[in-house]
Amino acid sequence: MPEPARVLATLRQVRDLSPFFALDVGEPDGSRPDEGRPDESWHDGDALLSGPALPGAIDRITARYRTTEPRVAASLFFLGYTARLLSPVVAARAVDGAVPDVRPGNLWWRYGTDGLRVRLKEPRVGTGIAESLAPVVDAVRAVAPVAPGLLWGNAASSVAGALRIVARAGTASAEDCVALGRELFAEPPLRGTGEFVPFPGEVAFRRRSCCLYYRLDGGGTCGDCPLPAR
Repeated sequence: MPEPARVLATLRQVRDLSPFFALDVGEPDGSRPDEGRPDESWHDGDALLSGPALPGAIDRITARYRTTEPRVAASLFFLGYTARLLSPVVAARAVDGAVPDVRPGNLWWRYGTDGLRVRLKEPRVGTGIAESLAPVVDAVRAVAPVAPGLLWGNAASSVAGALRIVARAGTASAEDCVALGRELFAEPPLRGTGEFVPFPGEVAFRRRSCCLYYRLDGGGTCGDCPLPAR
């Protein structure tokens, strides 16, 4: 089967696990039905790496969540980014399918009132998680003073969360999902971001950094947070 067909078949196989696993392919439809003109809210993936699009998105998150800390907004952006992209990547690995290319150069993205949306330009096979995310980690840190370990912890949390959903859906066993997670976390920069906690029939994970969600008014700690519950 040709590579594009393999990627599309894998994406179809995993997309119903949850909305975070549904990754569409192709250029946005390019229209605003209410205005009849091109939808300029979608950005080329390379706009993550330079220009005003990423700072603008982080500013909107800062306003949306009424925080005075840009690092919190930057963390929330990256947490959403990794959840949207790593969920289908991890599920593809779990079903031994074709892992999609989620590097910035193969993406469209936007941040609007419905949150972060992403889609692929082309159905092609990708590279490892670290190589796919490293340029975006650098770009986010250029916008806001957020620690790299925190951002990679967000990525690890997204990986573990995806594996938990895969296991609960019965797509793969919890044991196989934990084994895959340990394989993915065996090398830097994901190595040391957290650990899987033994729990029969479940994927349990505890990260070693905090995403800073608790810093929001009304926020708290997440299920995999190392801080005491708030």
